[in-house]
Amino acid sequence: MTFESHCINCSLTIKDALIALNNLRNATLTLFVLNDNAQIIGTLTDGDIRRALVNGYGLDCTLDKVMHRDYKFICQKEFTVANLRSFRDRRIMFIPILDGENHVVDVVNLQKFKSKLPIDAVLMAGGKGERLRPLTEKTPKPLLEVGGKCIIDHNVDRLISYGVEHVNVTVNYLGEQIEEHFDTPRDGVQVRTFREPKFLGTIGSIKFVDIFYNDTILVMNSDLFTNIDYEDFFLHFQIHDAEMSVAAVPYNISIELGILDLDGHNIKGLIEKPKYNYYANAGIYLIKKRALAEIPEDTFFHATHLVEKLIAQGKKVIRYPLNGTWIDIGTYQEYERAKELVKHLK
Repeated sequence: MTFESHCINCSLTIKDALIALNNLRNATLTLFVLNDNAQIIGTLTDGDIRRALVNGYGLDCTLDKVMHRDYKFICQKEFTVANLRSFRDRRIMFIPILDGENHVVDVVNLQKFKSKLPIDAVLMAGGKGERLRPLTEKTPKPLLEVGGKCIIDHNVDRLISYGVEHVNVTVNYLGEQIEEHFDTPRDGVQVRTFREPKFLGTIGSIKFVDIFYNDTILVMNSDLFTNIDYEDFFLHFQIHDAEMSVAAVPYNISIELGILDLDGHNIKGLIEKPKYNYYANAGIYLIKKRALAEIPEDTFFHATHLVEKLIAQGKKVIRYPLNGTWIDIGTYQEYERAKELVKHLK
């Protein structure tokens, strides 16, 4: 976000600050008070001004006399998502990020964004969606609507809401429609699209993304409908220092029969109506950027192939339990289920 409009010099007056706050319109009504070296020395809100006026300060009073000096901030070199979460837990929602000389270099607005995740995202949107024909004969599946909004936009907007600034989409089938769809930035983020020349599996097309800005890459299918907590997913990945994390959804099987426990022809016992609990691959992954080197160029390659390859190399691959909403929109039944579910979600 641009934060210059939130900055004001300490030599200006309360009247100047009121004009600056009024110009912010729907933005957070907080100003960062700077000295002549553009270093932050305090903050000012409409509440601070109201209290100053009640205490007898006039409109011509300079801001250095009424600003809040005990302000909270995060050092740029010490920025972590866990640190940011602690600010949110303390209900500190508008946080300046400072360099080593107390210059404001960024601002995190937790009223608008849930977090600020240092990840690049890649959404795979090249599939034909054959099980949803004839809906997908002229429209790529990611552009089908759920609740008046394209499936892929639910995912892109959710990523942006977690402060993800670098979003990429790989396309193939009817790819020109998706490319045109993302011509316009979404909430200030330019979604970049990359065309795969042939179908390369669920992760092979990532090799066409020309640059990554962060050391952690999120890869996901674009046709999922989910409310996964991306911040929690990222922190779990960091805490376990894994090479790759696979989001997984609970999958339960109940057998309404008595099952024989066998040893060859011999019956060792009976298991009445057993229930088995598993985790299934949700098609959402966090991967260290260096691991992408294991994906071959111009080769059909699934994300599960990368999982198996990393495990064979002795690398740490973990499971993240996704306990929220998750629908893989691959059939008419799942598509209708997503359209019904979205009516009940915020």
